[in-house]
Amino acid sequence: MNAPLALTLTERANLVAKVAGQFADDVDRQGRFPQEAIDAMRAQRLLGIQIPLDLGGEAASFAQIAEICTTLGQACASSAMIFAMHHIKCSSLVEHAEGNAWQMAFMKRVADEQLLLASATTEGGIGGNLRNSICAIEVEGDTCRLEKDATVISYAQYADAILITSRAHKDAAPSDQVMTVFVKGQYSLEKTQDWDTLGMRGTRSDGFVFKGEAPACQILPKPFAEIAAHSMLAASHILWSGVWYGIAVNAVARAQSFVRAAARKSAGQMPPGALRLAEVANQLQLVRSNVVAALKAYEEAKLDGEKLSSFGFSVTMNNVKLASSETIIDIINQAMLICGIMGYKNGTPYSLGRHLRDAHSARLMISNDRILGNTSTMLLVHKLDTRLLG
Repeated sequence: MNAPLALTLTERANLVAKVAGQFADDVDRQGRFPQEAIDAMRAQRLLGIQIPLDLGGEAASFAQIAEICTTLGQACASSAMIFAMHHIKCSSLVEHAEGNAWQMAFMKRVADEQLLLASATTEGGIGGNLRNSICAIEVEGDTCRLEKDATVISYAQYADAILITSRAHKDAAPSDQVMTVFVKGQYSLEKTQDWDTLGMRGTRSDGFVFKGEAPACQILPKPFAEIAAHSMLAASHILWSGVWYGIAVNAVARAQSFVRAAARKSAGQMPPGALRLAEVANQLQLVRSNVVAALKAYEEAKLDGEKLSSFGFSVTMNNVKLASSETIIDIINQAMLICGIMGYKNGTPYSLGRHLRDAHSARLMISNDRILGNTSTMLLVHKLDTRLLG
């Protein structure tokens, strides 16, 4: 099936956002997978847009994908985060398949069949450090096997394939990792932990014991260290930030509507929340500028392999995540103060409880403390770039 070419990516994203928004409160309340939004993504063929043109995709730029993350984030954060995580995995394939015949054919399937990709990088016993693994892939002839105690696999039971990390072999160091694609039917999932959380409830990030067996050609040819440094770090921090910015945008829009309604009732007098609205609009612009600058830095770094692997680039991407995840909570808190009890209550046009709860996940998705620790280590040897324009 061809993409609905009569519509632009923006128009298609808006149609999906409309569906996602209709079910967002129910998804949050029930803690259920946003099936309606994912069905809409498939109908609008948004799951394959990053795949190259010659493989049936649309070769969408990272900026276009980040924009869709923001559009969906304004409607349903869980749906937006699933879209973002799917495209983070797509980037691993697009950037690192290296002409591998199976990987290329699989990318064509992603575009043609609108397959949903999930990620399994966390593991019991490693404390959330995705750059270390305990489990190891076993390769015997043309077959590979893997068992992993994955404490979190977002939307695993709804995905069509899982990209999973492990040590490269049983004698490999914890940081000597590979990533393997396992397609539904090649693995089993034994649930070990339930996803009953404060926010991002629709991502259904349950824990599982994963057991898989597949052809060994499904192991990505590049080491995971290179995948993480060259695409996954930037893709994660940029697309997540796009989602978080979308949540904050919607919160500020609700606060603006509240102030406007109050102004109409106050006979021309400035409502109490008007000045606070101006302040929060300033913070929102800072987040937007942060994400836009990150997109520019990533596009430039992709042209220079040395720069892409540098401490400077890693520090920049880490700072994008830290700034976005911290600032959006302040923004939504300020929006809550503007809307007062109407923002605190559920079921009003100004309700912000879901936004605030979803936003609190941002500092935990790769812990900000862990990122600060990594950044501080790099800054011991890396000189900060003090130029205004890179």
